[in-house]
Amino acid sequence: GSLGAALATMVANLSSHKKGWDERWKEFSDWADTGQFYTTELLQLVDADTEAFNGIMAAFALPKSSEEEKQARKAAIQLATKKAIDIPFRVMELAHGSMQLIRAMAETGNPNSVSDAGVGALCARAAIMGAFLNVKINASGYDDKEYVSEILRKGTAIEAEAMLMEQQILESVNKTISAS
Repeated sequence: GSLGAALATMVANLSSHKKGWDERWKEFSDWADTGQFYTTELLQLVDADTEAFNGIMAAFALPKSSEEEKQARKAAIQLATKKAIDIPFRVMELAHGSMQLIRAMAETGNPNSVSDAGVGALCARAAIMGAFLNVKINASGYDDKEYVSEILRKGTAIEAEAMLMEQQILESVNKTISAS
């Protein structure tokens, strides 16, 4: 996800400095700032996701000799599992949000770097789909089925929209490449 946002940020920066586009400097600089936000947030979630996985492993390693230990272990597993659902879901949300930037760069950015916007779309969509796989596998072990149902519903909608956006972005990119 961070790579997709970073590629769109690069296109924004290249566009803001394109000769003859001086009047669009602020527009592209604002897009670059947006892209930097997504890039930074998504990079931070890489470590958070690792910590969430480690939290699940630590919870499963808790003792389970007594009934009290079993209850404490189960509660720790559930808490860690929710975190391991929420973090990749946040990746989905952010990568999906970054696709607005990617689309803008594909449609209005420097035509000489439009292929980078296309690759950014591929990266963002892959991040969304990969994160959703993590959401789904972790959701299978979470006891709050109402929460699971809602997060899976939202995730399915994000995934479907991301696939459509990716297709639209790639069509725009290929149209620009064909016209050059």
